[in-house]
Formats: sequence, C-alpha cells, structure tokens
Amino acid sequence: MNRFSFASLAILAAFAAPLVAQQTLTIDANAPAKPFPHFWEQTFGSGRAVLSLREEYRDDLRAVHAATGFQSVRFHGIFNDEVGLYDPDRRVINFAQTLGQEGEAVGKNSIYNFSYVDQIYDGLLANGVRPYVEMSFMPAKMTSDPKQIQAFWYRPNVAPPADYAKWDAMIQAFAKHLVERYGIDEVSTWKFEVWNEPNLDFWMGAPKQPTYFELYDHTARALKSVSPRIQVGGPATAQAAWVTPFLEHIKESGAPVDFVSTHVYGNDSAKDVFGTTENIPRDQMVYRSVKKVHDEIAASAFPKLPLIFSEYNASYANEPNITDSPYMAAWLPNTIRQCDGLISNMAMWDFSDVFEEQGVVRTPFYGGFGLMAEREIPKAIFNTYVALHKLGDQRIAVDSDSALATKTSNGLAIALWNYAPPTGEGANYTPENGPDAKPAGPAKEFTLKLEHAGTNVEVLRVDPDHGNVLKAYDAMGRPAWPSREQIAELRKAGAMAPAEHMKLKNGELHLSVPAHGMAVVLVSK
Repeated sequence: MNRFSFASLAILAAFAAPLVAQQTLTIDANAPAKPFPHFWEQTFGSGRAVLSLREEYRDDLRAVHAATGFQSVRFHGIFNDEVGLYDPDRRVINFAQTLGQEGEAVGKNSIYNFSYVDQIYDGLLANGVRPYVEMSFMPAKMTSDPKQIQAFWYRPNVAPPADYAKWDAMIQAFAKHLVERYGIDEVSTWKFEVWNEPNLDFWMGAPKQPTYFELYDHTARALKSVSPRIQVGGPATAQAAWVTPFLEHIKESGAPVDFVSTHVYGNDSAKDVFGTTENIPRDQMVYRSVKKVHDEIAASAFPKLPLIFSEYNASYANEPNITDSPYMAAWLPNTIRQCDGLISNMAMWDFSDVFEEQGVVRTPFYGGFGLMAEREIPKAIFNTYVALHKLGDQRIAVDSDSALATKTSNGLAIALWNYAPPTGEGANYTPENGPDAKPAGPAKEFTLKLEHAGTNVEVLRVDPDHGNVLKAYDAMGRPAWPSREQIAELRKAGAMAPAEHMKLKNGELHLSVPAHGMAVVLVSK
C-alpha cells in the first residue's frame, strides 16, 4: 500500500469518527449579574377542572409543587356542566322551612351551585397552589347553539351565550362568590383569563375575532364590577395570534386588561404563527413567538402589560419521543435561555397525565404533555424541572448557547446542555426508533473555569442514562398496563439520579454531556 493510500485511509477515518463538540466557559462568581426570575415554573397547565378532584391528580400536584414551588395551575372547563355551576331549572328544597323551623336554606332557588367549584379551588389552595382561572366553556343551558361541540372527549360547548345578560350575571355571581369565600386580598392575586384559543375550534362565534372581543368585553367588565382589583386578560389564543388587534380593540372599547396571554408549541408551523413559509426548528419556535408578541405589546398603546404564555410545550401532538423522553432535558433550558427578559410567565402544558382530552389514558407513555406519567411515574421532564429549580435568581452573562450561569446564596448554579433534534420523529415511538435506540448526536465536552466560586461541586444529570424512565419501560417491553410491581419499578427508575460529588482542580471542572442531556452544576463555598 503506498503512502497516498495510508493518507487517504487516515482522512476517511477522521471523517468517520464521531465529532465531539467542546466549549470552554469562564465564569466569575463576582461578575455583574441581572435578575433571573424563575418565570418557567410559576404556572402549569393541567387537565380540565373536574379532574382536580381525583386523588392521583392531587398527588401529582403535590409532587410537582414540592419540586418547583409553582404558584398557580390553569385548566379548562370551570363552567362545564360536569362542575354544576349553572342550572336555571334547579330548585333547592328548603328543608328548614319544611320542618317548620325559622331561617332560609342556603342557596334556596339559586340557579348557581358552587359545591364543586369550592371543592376544586379549596383543593388547590390546601396544597399551596392558586387557581389561574380560565373562563370556559359554555354551560349547555346558556349556549346559543347546542350543536357547537368541540372535539375533546368531554365534549365542551363552544358557542357564544344566547343572552349576554345571563352570562354577565353568572360571571358576577362567580366572582362575588370567590371574593366572599377567599377574600379579595387572595383573589386579587389570581389571573382570570377569558376563554381558551378562540382562534381555533374552541370558539364558534361568527366571525370569530369580533365575537370573541364581545365576549372579552362583557367578561372583563363583569369581573371588574365585583372588584377593580381582579386581574383579567386575554386573548388566550393559539399560535401567538391576535395580540395586536386585541390591544387595538381594547384601546377603542375601553374594556379593562391587566395582562396579555397567548400560546405556542414547538411544532407549530411558521405559516400559522408568522404567515411565512420558512422552516423554524422546534428549538427556536417558542422563542421566536415570545419575541414576536413581546414586540407587539411594546408597540401597542399598552407597552407595560405583562406577557404570559399560558400554554406552551415542545409539541402539541402526542409524540412520546418528545414529551416522554430526555429530549426535553435540553429543549427546556435552551428555551428558558432564549426567552429570559421577554416574558413574565411561561406555563408548561402541563404538569400531569391525569388528562382526558383524547379520552381515557391507554398506556403510561403515549406522548402525554405532563411532567408525571399515569400512575404517578416521573418523566425526564420532571427531573429537568427538579434540577433547573436549583438555579439562582441572578444570571451571569456567559458566551454560550448551551449554558445558563446563575448566582446562588452560596456560590454558583450552572446549567449545561447538549441540544439535538429529536430522533424517531413522529408519534410512533418504539425502542427501535426512539431516542434510546441510537445516540442522537455526539457528546459535548465542557470545561468550566470558575473564579471566586468555592471548590465543592455537585452535579445533577438528566439524559438518556439518568432520570429517564423510558429506559426501564423499554426493558420491560413497554407493557400497556404495567403490573403493580412494574409500576413501583418505573417510579423508582424515573427518580432523579443521585448527585455526583466532585472537586474543582485548579479552578477547573470538566464535564461530558450526551445529546438530549443536561447537567446542573452546583458550586458552593
């Protein structure tokens, strides 16, 4: 073999070898920092209102609250008939008068019944979580069209009210009851959001936008008539839509508004969100949408209004290789990095797979939106939130698209990740095409040069081999209905991996992070 052949083989071998990305980051614990509020863990979405009465829902709520300290939860359907709030044909027997006793029965002849409303909100508050009140959907005996039923399994009515006087009266009674029960000091901390995604099939007023604006005006004014301290906002649209026309309408109508809310998902299309034909990757879509709406508010007559994305996730579909997998361990911190400074609150949809929009759950890992899978099994995304909760509330600038550096009361907390596009694209996840079947990409090698930071180091990892319950589920053969013993095994496998304890050497630390992986480095003095 001649020298040329040897050289050619060497070149081919170099190209065949897996590439390894390397980053060296210098971080000074005494460097200037800016506020870094944990806007990604203030609010979570959940399945519809009545599901909050289930014990498994409350168990998941407690687990996520313990991990994140989140403040509020948003769900659809507080006005659904299954909650029982509105029934004009209801008559309450006055037992006291029947027995000849003095007094009047509470709720006598009332068309409103707050029994389940109270149980729902009492249950949240008892667990340290406030309601984020989505005002939806239409009671059957108030609707203008009984046939306007949305496709969700629980079939909500999504038509406008037949009589806005009755809608206004219900909203006033609802708000008055909440204030009387919980006090205005408490209720004034809640957000009241008018409807859900009126630009999609959740609102069947025609034409959609002006009829939604009519609904908003009536609802906002009815709430404020009870107390001007109640916070109300909208338009709660999908695909980051309608914000500019909504604020233009508010300026013209004079209806009250305290915040702007909208939604987006990582796999929304550029056509739907921006009206373009560009291909926006999943790791950029949420940031691009947040920036768009942030700029629209800044250019409006209300430039100081807080911005809330009251729904977002990497996928609006059931894609197990996305929302059930360690892919989220890199997607989430990267999204946080990009959106910092542009938004006041981002509510992940959602915290639990106690969730029935597509019907009763058929298997623990079907691409549900939750941090917790069915039967209280933590996913990789749950552990991602556990680790990111450790970040401090002061952010230090660092020249990297794969790192967040923060100050804590006792040193530094640094998130490092290795983002790669999802493998096994689509909803048909199997061990053969899922993220554990083959590496999603090369590892990323980080060298941290830390100054004034102490020497004790703990590292929390979430990646295909740490805090990833799918690895154990695949080893079981992915049973649709795991046995009780398997459920216990999955809960254990889904737990956060124990922290790794290290020491800095000459102020440096070397870490390797696999694709679809994140490490949070805690450095203490």
